[in-house]
Amino acid sequence: MIREVPGRLRLALDGRVPESDVDALERTAMQNAYVRKATVYPRIGELAVSYQPVQGARENVLSHLCSIDHEQIARERTACSIAIAPRTNRMLMDLAVLVGAAIARRMLLPKPLALVAALWRFRHFLVAGVRSLAKGRLDVPVLDMSAIGLSFARRDPRTASQTMLLLNVGETLEDYTRARSENELIGSLLDLPETAQKVVGSEEVTVHASELKPGDVIAVRTGMPVCADGVVIEGTAMVNQATLTGEPLAVERTVGDDVFAGTAVEQGQALVRVKAGAEGTKLRSIVSLVEASEGMKSETEQRMARLADKVVPWNFLLAGIVALTTRSLTKTASTLMVDYSCALKLTGSIAALTAMSQSAKLGFTVKGSKHFEAVAQADTIVFDKTGTLTAATPEVACVLPLDGWDEDEVLRLSACLEEHFPHPVARAVVNAAARRGLRHRERHAAVEYIVAHGIASSLDGQRVVIGSEHFVVEDEGVSISARDQAAIDDAMEGLSPLYLAVDGVLRGVIGVQDPLKDGVAEAIADLRRAGIRRVVMLTGDNERTASRTARLAGVTEYRSEMLPSDKHDYVRQLKAEGARVIMVGDGVNDSPALRLADVGVAMGSGTAIAKEVADITMTSTNLNALVQLRRLSCELMTRMDRSFARVLGFNSLLLAGGIAGVLQPQTSSLLHNASTIAFSSSNARSYRA
Repeated sequence: MIREVPGRLRLALDGRVPESDVDALERTAMQNAYVRKATVYPRIGELAVSYQPVQGARENVLSHLCSIDHEQIARERTACSIAIAPRTNRMLMDLAVLVGAAIARRMLLPKPLALVAALWRFRHFLVAGVRSLAKGRLDVPVLDMSAIGLSFARRDPRTASQTMLLLNVGETLEDYTRARSENELIGSLLDLPETAQKVVGSEEVTVHASELKPGDVIAVRTGMPVCADGVVIEGTAMVNQATLTGEPLAVERTVGDDVFAGTAVEQGQALVRVKAGAEGTKLRSIVSLVEASEGMKSETEQRMARLADKVVPWNFLLAGIVALTTRSLTKTASTLMVDYSCALKLTGSIAALTAMSQSAKLGFTVKGSKHFEAVAQADTIVFDKTGTLTAATPEVACVLPLDGWDEDEVLRLSACLEEHFPHPVARAVVNAAARRGLRHRERHAAVEYIVAHGIASSLDGQRVVIGSEHFVVEDEGVSISARDQAAIDDAMEGLSPLYLAVDGVLRGVIGVQDPLKDGVAEAIADLRRAGIRRVVMLTGDNERTASRTARLAGVTEYRSEMLPSDKHDYVRQLKAEGARVIMVGDGVNDSPALRLADVGVAMGSGTAIAKEVADITMTSTNLNALVQLRRLSCELMTRMDRSFARVLGFNSLLLAGGIAGVLQPQTSSLLHNASTIAFSSSNARSYRA
């Protein structure tokens, strides 16, 4: 142990820690319940641990840390090997090396050797500038090369060295921020299970999912997730693929059928031969999509980048005019030392990357900064109903007994029939009976499931049916009196009714609803306060159900009984009217509208297709994230506009000072580069959303 204060230990490790082991060692240290934070200093081989300063904690933590071995670190390294975060201390060390080397050269090297060292470092800028000139471009590398070269021509290697140092510092900060953003975007999506049951010979071994390779065999059973894409080679299982297809019902998968990572086994068991390892699954393809589309810049960012590119030739023109009119290399150098381009590009990029990074932490992934701008400018938001505003998990809202029966009798018999089928509505009925403590005996005969209609069976020689109105009334010929019909219409307002009939007599109706998600009404009210003028709900449900949901959600505009093509046409109509539209959905049927909208948002529980075509994917189903997204987007646009004005204003003052002779080239260079880093650091601050 090196030193200790209450609640904090600093331990010496057995030498330097490889970069690949840093995250794994920290994760292993954090596995103790008392440990709050663990930080590894790899270059000096030390570990700092903060823990809860309670009785017995110190001894417990020390015992845990001393028990860490290479096998534990190797297991953790495998678990987090997909994306290891760029380390802050590494970035700080890189900056320290840059600055420390610069100070050492200035203090220790004689001027001739310092000049040689500066010329040697200049070669990178010289090569980049020459390459740009060879391609006929006047861009930032050419400007950097010219500014630094002019300092050498003026026999001022100190200014040249300072310029190169500040440019390198800026590049280091930008690379770190970009890498950090990419890592957090990836991390927000990597929610696959960490372990799998790998079959080795006649035994099963628990391994990390990231260790799986094509050809390995894994076992999956009831309640277990599928952790890799593969094909079933033995057994049969009912697999819930809702995360990929949006279909709530499990599908049968038997020998020869494909199964996919991110799905789950509801019933049965099977052996699966892995077709693609952890890095090749369908869900991880979303990560590649995000990384590939990160270059989708907002119009504001593109405007800043275009201006940055266009202003470089004017920098050279201004420098030429200054040289001709003043005959002063000092003033000319001062002009070349200041450019808008670097600051405009860097500050805009960092502001956008910071927003993308923060959005991942808040629960949504944005596939390019241009979508932030679209969200900030939107005045209309369109919601799909099922799975977006509602929970898509049906529940019984009311039970209407008829013909002398009571609620418990209706619900008991209905649950007795419905328990044989995994349909979400059937589960809702069974769960409602269970909540009331209703028990039922199997007195009925075999049940028959009639697809899209209902269930038929027999009880004590009487035919029992439960299902839709069409099935019970029209197909089964059950009559409903005018009095009962009025009662049904009143009780089932806005609900989906299930009709129960025994021996041709209607005994009861069960009203099933898709419950509104928690916080939906509050989120919609907050969106209105955040500047969204129109909120619209689209659904394929009937008018009564749509009206009820809209009323509960606080939505004043809605369209019912809509097909996917109708949703697409409605969004197109809104855009034709000049509206800037956000479309929020989760299903395959929402995909056309998601693609057409100015910005499409897919819910975290949505289908793979919806997530692929959407511009933004929410990792949760909480609509409050949309409010945060709106605020974050507006703040990003404000920050970029403010940054744009600051860069133009400050650098214009520097140019004026250089031309007037008030500022020397060395001062101009220092202030210009320092302001670029300062503005960039300011834009890297967290947003208030």
